Amino acid sequence: FSVIINGVAFNMVKVEGGTFIMGATEEQDYYEDRELPTHSVTLTDYYFGQSEVTQALWEAVMDNNPSLYKGVDIPVNNVSWKDCQEFIGKLNVLTNKKFRLPTEAEWEYAARGGNKSRGYKYAGSDSIDDVAWYDMNGEEITHPVASKQPNELGIYDMAGNVYEWCSDWYGIYTEEPQTNPQGPTTGPGRIIRGGSIDDLRDACTSTSRDNDDPNDCDSDMGLRLAL
Repeated sequence: FSVIINGVAFNMVKVEGGTFIMGATEEQDYYEDRELPTHSVTLTDYYFGQSEVTQALWEAVMDNNPSLYKGVDIPVNNVSWKDCQEFIGKLNVLTNKKFRLPTEAEWEYAARGGNKSRGYKYAGSDSIDDVAWYDMNGEEITHPVASKQPNELGIYDMAGNVYEWCSDWYGIYTEEPQTNPQGPTTGPGRIIRGGSIDDLRDACTSTSRDNDDPNDCDSDMGLRLAL
């Protein structure tokens, strides 16, 4: 479905729930220890932003634009996890909906293509250049959303461009199966996913994970909405 805020439209894609193996599965020939152990996760249906939140949308809601790299269709960047919460709070007042940041599990499931997954290494392809702006092709600047190919669910830029904040605190994986996991109750930082224009291809896979202080903001960090 589509939402319009002060003349700026954005699209949400329905992700049908299912069960998947989260973490560094066999298509990931390079991975970090923090992507293991793999574990079964079951998710119920949710909606997920077709693209990263643009500067046009951020400005329509917040009346400011903190981005270092400027452009209406470029992902908002230089925003902290706490900034994102403020944005979402205001967006929810304007729309009377309950938008939020995705959980880490929701993010990975959507990146993998949900129940339409073809088992790609990156979100939508085994060839990173098809789907991502990253350090070898991005010229160290963020690019307009949806200018690369989408993944199996029609979602864009889940590899590269900007890192995307997730709702979870960072924690180590366990082997236990989980349903709609929310992550640990505290941790060293909040999860960031997807890699960015400053990253090597290894950081842009669908299973790569990192975290940052929720107060930190950087020119390669943005967000995507869930509902």
